[in-house]
Amino acid sequence: MVNKKDDEKQFSRRDFLKTTGVATGGIIGGSLLGGLVGFNLDGSSSNTEDTSEDTASEHADSEGESGQGLSDKARVFFDNDADFATVEAAMERIFPESDAGPGAKELGCAYYLDGQLAGAYGFNAKEYMQGPYKEPLPTQGYQSNLNRRDYFMLGIKKLNEEANNQHDADFADLEDGQKDDILTAFQEGEVDLGMPAHTASSSYFFTMLRSTTLEGAYSDPIYRGNRNMAGWKMKQFPGHQMSYIQYIEDDEFHEIDPLPVYGMNH
Repeated sequence: MVNKKDDEKQFSRRDFLKTTGVATGGIIGGSLLGGLVGFNLDGSSSNTEDTSEDTASEHADSEGESGQGLSDKARVFFDNDADFATVEAAMERIFPESDAGPGAKELGCAYYLDGQLAGAYGFNAKEYMQGPYKEPLPTQGYQSNLNRRDYFMLGIKKLNEEANNQHDADFADLEDGQKDDILTAFQEGEVDLGMPAHTASSSYFFTMLRSTTLEGAYSDPIYRGNRNMAGWKMKQFPGHQMSYIQYIEDDEFHEIDPLPVYGMNH
């Protein structure tokens, strides 16, 4: 049973979190793809160290700020450099570098996807994968008989096919505007993946690519994205702090260095 004192403490903590405005909702702006391809964030980066009041940076300096278990250049799913370059290029157009901070490539979003496709996400290991198979309704989730590993490889191959057919070059070598045009066609379902609609569509491939790009930008660095916690810093998200007890009763706003999950052991 929670006594009155504990309930007041919990409310105070929730109230503090609400006032800091650290929720991870998007502030993405732009015109293409509903603001998802080629967007730019207005304003300057919030990655400032002078006003920080946390010691997380000390742990980051000693262990490597990204907190990644694998080298930045180590891949566990993509064994083809051209395929990986295509993923990086597409993700960078979905989440490009701007004045606010780094883009998907620098954040390591493609490495995040690489790890996910090598695991349960890529195999759909925890999902029902038997028939009947049909084109999903907007309210339904994954319906394809392909696992995500195969779905992504099909989409990546088609990105390069479209690039070569239209511009005689691989997707990664195109101009930004050319990449955006192809990605827009994918998002709108105008590209035929050569499969029945219930098996694979370009629009759903784009949906998965967009989702994993944003996940890679904002997930904990232990999953190999969000390098140097730059995604969190852009949103002033404090990460996995052990406690806010030193701030709960303070009316002053505090800017806190983010702390990754591995930092909780210190």
